[in-house]
Amino acid sequence: MSYQTLTLNDGREIPEIGFGTGTAWYGREATKAVVEALESGFVHLDTAQWYDNEESVGDAISRGIVAREKVWVTTKFGGGDIETEFQKSLTKLISYDQLQLDAVDLYLIHFPKYTPDIGAGWKKFEELQERGLAKSIGVSNFTIQDLQILLKTAKVKPAVNQVRFHPYNYSENKELLEFASAHGIIIQSYGTLNPLTKEAGGPLDPILQRIATRIGGTPAQVIFLWARQKGVVVVTTTVKKERMDEYLTTPQLPPLTPEDIADIDTAGKK
Repeated sequence: MSYQTLTLNDGREIPEIGFGTGTAWYGREATKAVVEALESGFVHLDTAQWYDNEESVGDAISRGIVAREKVWVTTKFGGGDIETEFQKSLTKLISYDQLQLDAVDLYLIHFPKYTPDIGAGWKKFEELQERGLAKSIGVSNFTIQDLQILLKTAKVKPAVNQVRFHPYNYSENKELLEFASAHGIIIQSYGTLNPLTKEAGGPLDPILQRIATRIGGTPAQVIFLWARQKGVVVVTTTVKKERMDEYLTTPQLPPLTPEDIADIDTAGKK
């Protein structure tokens, strides 16, 4: 078994896991890493204007490791004039002759601050979608209040809201997940492995290790299973090829039990 897709509210299918060019790759040339991700089996690539390495994604896709039509490309607006910055991003993504990319699969408002007038900014996103330049549109780091403002005038609901999401902040994000679900908005996560990478030594450690030992996996895979069973699309990254392989084999493990989920949720509150 491998990662599958989730259906967005616009009817399109988004791969359940993506490889991101932020975090360790922020502001750095990342072609080698993206090539390795594609070779490992990732078909969902997540980049951003703010990461300053969209060309790396275009370069890697142009190598033909995976057919273009099978690769999902997400990028994000990071300030300025929306039309101008979108065209800049698209130009960077198609800067390699072999790459036939006339649209992005998903275009996100990276942070609410980049569209001070959320309604007006979202209208421009809707226009990009109407013109076929962004096949799906969404937001990132939006709160319930931000989404409520957007939805007041939106003709098209955001397909996704990408937020920092992991067991230690699940309780504070629970209402956001419920609100998104009620409006058909998929939650994408980044920072999903924070309990291991930035908050190691906390109350989750023994829970994750116990479950990992029982199912024959790793703590990271346990967290990805947890997120998957919450209905969340995970965007992750790594500088190590072996980690890519580890992450992609997660669906081959047994699903977590309701008790496992409850134990992780409870430890995450501490």
